[in-house]
Amino acid sequence: MSFADRVSDYSEKFSQFLSQNQSAVRLTLTVVASSALTATSILGYQAVRRRKKVRSIKAEVAAAPAHSTVLTSFGTLQPSDSEKPSFASKEFEESLIHEQLSRNIAFLGKENVEKIRKSFVIVVGAGGVGSWAALMLLRSGVERIRIIDFDQVTLSSLNRHAVATQADVGTPKVKAIQKHFKQIMPQADVDARIELFSIANADDLLEGNPDYVIDAIDNIETKVDLMQYCYNKKLPVIASMGAGAKADPTRIQIADVSNTFEDPLARAVRKKLKKRGIVSGVPVVYSTEKPHHVKLLPLEEEKVDNAEDYAALPDFRSRILPVLGTIPSMFGMAIATHVILVLGNWPNFEPLAVKNRESTYQKIHKELLVREATVYNQKTIPFDVRDVGYIFEEMWLGKSIISGPADKPALVRWDRSKPLSYSNVVCLTREEANRHDKLPADTDLKAQYGEDVVKLVEKRFKQEKIIQELWE
Repeated sequence: MSFADRVSDYSEKFSQFLSQNQSAVRLTLTVVASSALTATSILGYQAVRRRKKVRSIKAEVAAAPAHSTVLTSFGTLQPSDSEKPSFASKEFEESLIHEQLSRNIAFLGKENVEKIRKSFVIVVGAGGVGSWAALMLLRSGVERIRIIDFDQVTLSSLNRHAVATQADVGTPKVKAIQKHFKQIMPQADVDARIELFSIANADDLLEGNPDYVIDAIDNIETKVDLMQYCYNKKLPVIASMGAGAKADPTRIQIADVSNTFEDPLARAVRKKLKKRGIVSGVPVVYSTEKPHHVKLLPLEEEKVDNAEDYAALPDFRSRILPVLGTIPSMFGMAIATHVILVLGNWPNFEPLAVKNRESTYQKIHKELLVREATVYNQKTIPFDVRDVGYIFEEMWLGKSIISGPADKPALVRWDRSKPLSYSNVVCLTREEANRHDKLPADTDLKAQYGEDVVKLVEKRFKQEKIIQELWE
């Protein structure tokens, strides 16, 4: 039979099937069409309902009264009593807010996101770092933010500012931020303070018992004043170090100010804080990148006609560092991430001071090989040098479980009756490790080291087990 004949035969049989089963075919097509119509109706209704909700919120925002400002004796604009928009106190529909924050809720949990929403954060400095930190705090749900800065938006700052546009040039940075934040999170209370921070006005500017303070100030003396004030008042604070003249995003770190290196600004801040009796206890964001090709430049606005009209103060800056706009934004987002994780009770969040310690890892690895061969007659170990670096830095944060940071760290089996593994290796000093190796295999470790040490070890082992299973 030819191909044409086979096609004709199949067509004839299909026609006979349709004629014999017309009722079943019609019923099937009716069911399919009905299902499609129902699904389309449901989706269409949901879309219309959602658009209606969005229009409702936009209408509320549009109906808010215009802001007014007054001129202070300092010569800058200050918010008047009518500054706070009335819509901030209205009941915005929670379902829309929860949808806007749904990804954070999935990550941190509803209860922790609610805690973040109720938090109060103060950002001092509204430039490239501060504006991005404030923006991401807002987008993460913080509904009460105070932003402090006396400076104005300039043309040259548009390469790094989070929200400012050319239309904002010449206006106070905090006012530009407040205006744009209203469009992102209408229910948020954004307190814009057009003031220059100083010790003299610190009590007023930082009043209200903030849950966190962010230092994004350019001037080093003022920066140190703010850090010292927060430290003495026990206000949680995180500070930004130098983002100027940096270009490598992989070098950005969060660490205690005492653990910073390579950053000239961080070095100067450390020295000044030490003179004031503060050695550690202040986390900072900094870059380990050594500044290259650095030279001071004249103010960019000098290239613009009537540039002095856009300056914050006459001759306020005469020379500046070159700034790649992306780096300050990363500093700001790193700060915002740190604050959100702390406020959101993210477990096991302990910023690690990353250092170039390859030689240290190699030494620990070699000593672990020798220990396993000598004490346990094992010729190989399940870790290479990189694994050792991970265990030392990530699992044990570069310190002994018993005595803390040490110049001569070592890795050893925790339970001597079990083989070496991620869930049976701890960090001790070399002397502690030698004593540990001499303990009987059935030693009661809780009696030997105390309940707190054993709980710490068990907690870290449990965390590591989850991580290993997650990425297997």
